[in-house]
This record gives sequence, C-alpha cells and structure tokens, in this order.
Amino acid sequence: MIKSINSIILVSMFSLPIYAQDRITGRSFATRSEVIARNGMAATSQPLATQVALDILKQGGNAIDAAIAANAVLGLMEPTGNGIGGDLFAIVWDAKTEKLYGLNASGRSPRSLTLDYFKKRGLEKIPSHGPLPVTVPGCVDGWFELHKKFGNLSMKENLAPAIKYAREGFPLSELIAYYWNRSVPLLQEYEGFKETFMPNGRAPKKGEVFKNPNLANTLEKIAKGGRDVFYKGELAKTMDAFMKRVGGFLSFEDLASHQSDWVEPVSTNYRGYDVWELPPNGQGIAALQILNILEDYDLQGWGFGSKEYIHHFIEAKKLAFEDRAKFYADPDFNRIPVEALISKEYAAQRRALINPERAAKRYEAGNPALLAGDTIYLTTADKDGNMVSLIQSNYRGMGTGLSPDGLGFIFQDRGELFDLEEGNFNTYAPGKRPFHTIIPAFITKDGKPFMSFGVMGGATQPQGHAQIVINIIDFGMNIQEAGDAPRILHQGSSQPTGEEMTNGGNVYLESGLPYEVYRDLRKMGHRVGTNVGSFGGYQAIMIDWENKVYYGASESRKDGQAAGY
Repeated sequence: MIKSINSIILVSMFSLPIYAQDRITGRSFATRSEVIARNGMAATSQPLATQVALDILKQGGNAIDAAIAANAVLGLMEPTGNGIGGDLFAIVWDAKTEKLYGLNASGRSPRSLTLDYFKKRGLEKIPSHGPLPVTVPGCVDGWFELHKKFGNLSMKENLAPAIKYAREGFPLSELIAYYWNRSVPLLQEYEGFKETFMPNGRAPKKGEVFKNPNLANTLEKIAKGGRDVFYKGELAKTMDAFMKRVGGFLSFEDLASHQSDWVEPVSTNYRGYDVWELPPNGQGIAALQILNILEDYDLQGWGFGSKEYIHHFIEAKKLAFEDRAKFYADPDFNRIPVEALISKEYAAQRRALINPERAAKRYEAGNPALLAGDTIYLTTADKDGNMVSLIQSNYRGMGTGLSPDGLGFIFQDRGELFDLEEGNFNTYAPGKRPFHTIIPAFITKDGKPFMSFGVMGGATQPQGHAQIVINIIDFGMNIQEAGDAPRILHQGSSQPTGEEMTNGGNVYLESGLPYEVYRDLRKMGHRVGTNVGSFGGYQAIMIDWENKVYYGASESRKDGQAAGY
C-alpha cells in the first residue's frame, strides 16, 4: 500500500508543469550569480559590447581602451540611449598613481542662442525635440581625453569593432528593439531620422540585422583624423550646414571651441566606505546628500523593504532633490556650495525636518551657505587594477530626432533641461552647460578601489546610486543582488526647471515588495503605486583584494551582460 501511494505521489509530481528552479543560494530576487574573473571584467547594457570590451583587453588594451571601444559599439547598437551626438562623464581609477580622476565631457549651449529668443516667442520651457535643445556633443572629445591621459591601444584599434559592426550589421536585442519602436512615431518627422534609423520604413525588430554605414564612415574619419575632424574639420562643417538648414543655432564655432574638463570627484564617507560622484553640472551629489541623511538611522535593523526604511528613504530623497533643483548647475556660471551640501552638518539639519510617522507634502530647499562661511552605463577593469565608471547619453532616449546629413547619429537634447526663468542657477545662457542627469559612481575603502557602478535613468539615477550602496553596506547583498533588488522611485519633488512639489509627489515600488508595505506607506500619507520601465539599469564591478579577483554584475532590467576572463 505504501509503495502504491509513493507511486501516485511521483506520478503527480512529474505530471505538473516544470518551471525554472528557485535559487538555492542568495536572495530570491537575484536573477543569476555574480560573474567572477581574475584578468579583466566588463559590464555593459548590451552583450556584444561587453564582448568587444573583453576583446580589447585581450589584445593588450587597458580598462580605458575597453571602455571607449564598448561605448562606441553601444552608440551603434543602443541608439535609444546614447551615441556620439551626446555627452559623457567618467570616473577613472588609475592604478599607477592610485588616484581617482573625473572627466566632465558635457557640451555647452550655442553662443548665438539667447534667453531673449525664448522670451520673444513666449516659451516657458525649451522644447524636448527639434533644433532648440541641441547642445555641443561632448562624447567624442571625452573619448580622446580619456585616451590621451590613460589609453594604451591606438584609437584606430579602439574604434575598429564599432566600425566593423556598423558596416556588417548586428542583430537587434529585445529591449533596445522595444524602445526603438516606441521612438519612431515621435521622431520620424525630424530631418535625417528616417534615412538612418527606419530601414524598410519602420523600426528594426528584435533579431533583425541592422547596419549603419554612415556611422561607420563617421567613426573611420574620427579614427583617422582624431577629435579635430569632428570639432574643427569636415564633420563639424557638415553639422554646421545641417543646423543652419533646419533652423538651429549650433555652429561650427561652438564645436571648434568645445573642450572637456578634468574635475576632482567629490565624496562622502558612508559607514566606512567612501562613495564618489562628480560635482555639478551633474546630479551626482544628490546621492551623497541622501546617504548622509540616512546614515544616522538603523537601516539594517529596519530591514530591506520595510515601511520604515522606504519612508525615510523617500523623505531623504525629497530633501536632496529640493537642493538639486536650486543649486545644481554649471559651476562656471554659479558659485555652487558643493562642500556644504555634502557635509554631515548640513545633513543633520535636513534630517531634523523628517517626521518618522508622516510623509511631507513638500520641503523648501536648504541654505547650505550658512555652513560654507533613456542613457547607457558601462564599467571596465583590467589586470593591472585600472577601473572605469562611464556613462553616456543622448537624453530622452534617441535625443532630438535630428540626424545630420550622412553622419549616422542623432543630436542630443540636453538643452531641454535649462530653466527659462531668470535668476536661477540653471537659467539658460549662451555657452553654458545645462543641468545634467547622467552620473557615474565609484566606491573606495581605506584608499583602495572597492566598486565601480552606475544606474541609468534620468532622475532615477541618484536614487538608484543610494539604494545600491545601502543594499550592499546595510543589507549585506552581493553586487548582483543589489542591482536586482526591487527599487523605490519617488517622482514629483522639484525638477531642475524649478517646478514645485505640492502634494508630496508619487512613490513607485517595483514588483517584489509585499502588499503590506504599500498599505502601510499609504497610511503614512504617501501616494503609492506601481510602474514599469522607470527603475533604471545597472552595471557594476567590485574588486576582492583578498582573492585578487573581480566580481561583475549586470541587472535583468536591460539586455546587458557582465563577463570576464
């Protein structure tokens, strides 16, 4: 009889549908294990770009060469997020000098376009598409600055994989195909877009092979003629003529006068770890402000996904973003109190405003002077210990929609983020860098590299940076789990254009958090809902000094891959 019952149980078990097995190690939400390797690591948002980075490392290139090569490939394969018409920021750990270096390769507004132009036309906001939000593309100059300071291979070697893929084609991956298809209805009216980005009169589909011979030609000219061919030569003249024809203001002179800036990264110490960001015109220090505010709370005791943690995180974000709206802008035009904004004393002042039981409808920006007296991210590491944290973007996915004649790329629309109200830090002015959303990050411990990471996605980025740090340091997650963990996103506090939050904004919780948390947060006064596609995309590389190995991670929200050798 017992044998008969066991047989029935076995038959019943094997007649059930077979699903993927739950993970037997680590957190249930982790999509896979970390990648571990000794000689080099790359993590990007497209597997073919990751493989290119590894190929460059195996050819004798260093982490900087690999980052440039991967970025060039991503500009071809993921035009929904980046390209040579956009800007670039990077943080580099140089193993020789044992120091972090920051690069701001963002472009400036056209010198012939004035604030008065917008006023006379009654515009209260710079349009998101077309010629008016175009700023100088900083990416190409960023590549050459990185290469001049740290590169090992030639730029011809670094750009060769992108040129080859552009000419021969590559199969489109799933998420990129999705966003490409969504962009077509909006951008197809703009000059040059259809010719390059709508083969067969539509967006390419998943698995279809896409070629961009115009971009291949452009990259070949850059590889041969250097950065000057883009900013002072043949390509600059083509861009100038195109912009004049479509009623734009970006000129040959704007391109010729462009330069990137090496800047000192800034940091705060969070529970023994130094978290590094770049100073404004980017928003990186918002992550540092959030961490400083939260450091005084027992996040570990509250636990990941608890109402207490999520409530205090949201309130800290609101406080930081009010300062972001007021103070973050081009430092060449404003005296920005960065040191005071990221100080522990200022964080204590701001922390005192948080009600532990109730959501605030709004906060005012602080006064730090009282103390003072859709984007891509990639990361690479090599056998010598060099590490690169690099982020690059068009803004609004595929940018303005304007593709200059025969060049194979789209101009960015970063100028949309300027404010048109006079007297603000980020008010539009000729030759000025706009407030920028893209931010690379880095963590050191005891003066040595610990982790290079970034999170893509507009205003999501500093919120994502802070959550990654907290997931690892407070909640003990590994770097894959930290990226896969359900995220918190708050929208509605002041934007860089000065729009105010009056109802407390909206909280979006990613799937995977229990319903009880939604219910409890609503009782505290939060407006809570769900969202899809707004939680960013993350890559990371961590170094294990004891075993002398790299750990790599690339989350499931993108098509990406972490790989090493």
